[in-house]
Amino acid sequence: MKFNIKIRKIQNKDLDFVYKAICELENEILNVEIFKAIFNENISNPKNLYLIAENEIEGLGFISFHTQNLLHHCGLVGEIQEFFIHQKYRGQGVGRLLLNEILNFAEQNNLKSIEVTTNKKRVENVAIYENLGFTLSHNKFTIYK
Repeated sequence: MKFNIKIRKIQNKDLDFVYKAICELENEILNVEIFKAIFNENISNPKNLYLIAENEIEGLGFISFHTQNLLHHCGLVGEIQEFFIHQKYRGQGVGRLLLNEILNFAEQNNLKSIEVTTNKKRVENVAIYENLGFTLSHNKFTIYK
């Protein structure tokens, strides 16, 4: 990697980077005011961990991680909600750095498991997540309104 990569907690000043990343992930322009309200709520929730990877010039990627106590696990479980690496930095270990921070957080907080869901349209992500150590163990069903 060409630049020194720093991982830090996401702050309000990162809204624009995260907004553009999510719009790219979802391939749509989201309502920025609603997005901003949810963003501020989520980054201020102590049960969530939002991290950004950056170099001296720009943001490289980010990850959002939510935790909750689940009855069927009898404990705390975490789920990666969004995981984005800028196109030009993919395959360079940025995602691994972000995931390692999540793994450290999970260990420090005695999480029972870490889950991640990917859209069926993103077939390439299955191999990426398996390469990162995840196993395909569940099916997820969704009803859209």
